[in-house]
Amino acid sequence: MITDGISRDFGRALEVMQEHGLRHAELQYLWDKEVGDLSDAQIGRAEALVRSHGMEVACISRHVFAGLPVGQTEVGDSTHGRQMDALRRCIETAQALDCGLVRIMSFRKEMILFGSGGAEQWNVATGAWDKLKLLLAPAVRLAEDAGVTLVVETGNNAMVTSGHLARKLVDEMGSRHLRVLWDPGNSLYCAEPAYPDGYQALRGCLGHVHIKDLLVDIPKATVRQVRYGDGQMAPFFAKIAAALEADGYLGAVSLESVYRPSGGSFEDGFRASCAAFRETFS
Repeated sequence: MITDGISRDFGRALEVMQEHGLRHAELQYLWDKEVGDLSDAQIGRAEALVRSHGMEVACISRHVFAGLPVGQTEVGDSTHGRQMDALRRCIETAQALDCGLVRIMSFRKEMILFGSGGAEQWNVATGAWDKLKLLLAPAVRLAEDAGVTLVVETGNNAMVTSGHLARKLVDEMGSRHLRVLWDPGNSLYCAEPAYPDGYQALRGCLGHVHIKDLLVDIPKATVRQVRYGDGQMAPFFAKIAAALEADGYLGAVSLESVYRPSGGSFEDGFRASCAAFRETFS
């Protein structure tokens, strides 16, 4: 469970998780800070709360590299350096909380990465894919040295949007310290069906999974978050859960509770979705 989907009050989020029988906490925003910006004292406080509630930390999920244009970013420049510093702090936080996974994002989306028949001249963002790999290489080396695993998320506004592209990136980077954080709901926005297409592309390289339900309208550039089971992801949930079990997936599946009912809170949205989520992904 991504804890700030309940509350940024970390203690409150863990209490509600405990109430619902969830034990894998994914850390993104705690109190007034994004994870990776916590002081040593706050990390200690978080560790004590995790321990007292009988939880495990599944993933440290800062938005490292999110939204940065690959064409205007270079290894070693100030922008890239700040992101690497943030990643180092996330790795330190993960180690302090006995967590082996740290999320990264894949810079800002370039719409067309590959093409032929003339598209390579007129439509493709030439060199963007290779530049992405160049920019991520120092992060992967850092993870290798630290003994943690980076999970790159399939983001709806990132270079890696689909299971297909995530698998391509992991294969071409060639490190066992880089795996995929699959968010099939995000991949709806690049028109990739979650199952079988997305799942089959990622078999063998999954490190973590986000689950949410939503309605997307790409021509209208619109996303609406909805209660688990009420959206376009609903036909895929049971198939994904069955495939994960059949393949012996050992990682966590996080409910990304970003649904907020009209007039309610994100905690209300979590409560509206949790029972059905647990029934599928228990």
